[in-house]
Amino acid sequence: MTTTLLIAGTASHVGKSTVVAGLCRRLAESGIDVVPFKAQTMSNNAHAAVSVGSDTSYGEIGVAQYVQARAAGVVPTTDHNPVLLKPRGDAESQVLIDGRPVGHVPAGEYYERHWGRAREAAVAAYERLAADNELIVAEGAGSIAELNLRHRDLANVETARFADAEILLVGDIERGGVFASLYGTLELMPEDIRDRVAGLVINKFRGDRSLLTDGLDELEARTGVPVLGVLPHEDPGLPEEDSLSLPDRTASTVRGGNDGVAESRAVTIAAVRLPRLSNATDLDPLSRVPGVRVAIRPPDATLSDADAVVLPGTKNTADDLLALREAGFGERLRAFDGPIVGICGGYQLLGRKLLGASRESTGERDSLDGFGLVPVVTRFDDEKTIRQVSRTVAGAGPIDGANGTARGYEIHAGETRVERSLPAPIGPNSVATDRVLGTYLHGLFHTASVREAFVDAVFEHAGRERPDGDGRSVSPFDRAAELAGEIDLTQAIDRTGC
Repeated sequence: MTTTLLIAGTASHVGKSTVVAGLCRRLAESGIDVVPFKAQTMSNNAHAAVSVGSDTSYGEIGVAQYVQARAAGVVPTTDHNPVLLKPRGDAESQVLIDGRPVGHVPAGEYYERHWGRAREAAVAAYERLAADNELIVAEGAGSIAELNLRHRDLANVETARFADAEILLVGDIERGGVFASLYGTLELMPEDIRDRVAGLVINKFRGDRSLLTDGLDELEARTGVPVLGVLPHEDPGLPEEDSLSLPDRTASTVRGGNDGVAESRAVTIAAVRLPRLSNATDLDPLSRVPGVRVAIRPPDATLSDADAVVLPGTKNTADDLLALREAGFGERLRAFDGPIVGICGGYQLLGRKLLGASRESTGERDSLDGFGLVPVVTRFDDEKTIRQVSRTVAGAGPIDGANGTARGYEIHAGETRVERSLPAPIGPNSVATDRVLGTYLHGLFHTASVREAFVDAVFEHAGRERPDGDGRSVSPFDRAAELAGEIDLTQAIDRTGC
């Protein structure tokens, strides 16, 4: 019989995804046949995975479940995350079941029209995993004690019941009030779910663990549930599942630093905080390069101090184009004279036109002018491209000098046509001018040669000497090596403390 352990939380962003990844790695290395599972997740950080529940080759799953599957040493499939909700603005989400889109709906309509089908898909995916595996480590979503959702809480309450799961409840001490949040969550759980809780975990602790002793003892005495672990606060380098790690739409943040490189010697890559930003994890490898600062900024922010610009993906290209126009971003981008990269939706924004925009937008305009920095036109239709890809790199423009093979994935609506002959430095679905690159390839900067060529171009444009050292290929998620089987996730996941 399959055993299921559900990692539930007192709130979002308490570290459930990291704990699941760490457990999957540790258990797999111990010789246990283990796989991850998350019945339903809400995230715009998605990844292409092998499709199981449908007749297509690939479907989308949350990036956290992709990483967890890799941690367990198994091929990521849509069974690891059968229901994915991708927010697209205006309280509406795209619903994907078994990795494929089934519609765009408001939250209330999802529960009325799709939740029953979603639950059936989740149960079927779980049963397929249970038939072939010894242990399933499931991840909950948000808090397991949401009173208004308990009768339709697919990732927490429903999973605990249909999987007959034991529960590990995780709380985040960094936010303060961890004892109250653990105690209160236990008190608010449905009684049958509360009885399944086997232990508590306190995550993101800094300092001397002995200072917690009195609190841990009293918490155990009050609840009758043992505290099974206190995990240290350390960023293992795993990609973020959701947007809580991003700044507010009107705020800015800088990633990178603490690398011993003086700010006067560093370069700044401005990444636009699109209102409907997706797959922000594409930026992670850049922020880990010594001397590189990734400044995530709102559309109305300046580019005058930037040495390069990256337009990341978006869940809604047309509406984000309108938001960027309103903020005057197009004029500032066209005046910028440094390296520019657009990935997926960012690539579409850089083009000359968006056709069929009303399919993508909440507005009614069917044709929109893009920023015109690359000679391409994108036409939207009802089909969605989801696939893992391997591309031969022939560097040009902002990645001149890059070579080898880039492995990643494409997830996009719309097809993009190049209007005149230009270099395609990463194969089909890419184009480059002397300083602008557009591509549909997610995971672009996880490929070492591409990342190195782009960073070299940024330092050259800034007129600064790039810092010496071997820390250039710093990401444990060099996607080319990972997918080729040359490395695994042990380095990052071993740092989770699980």
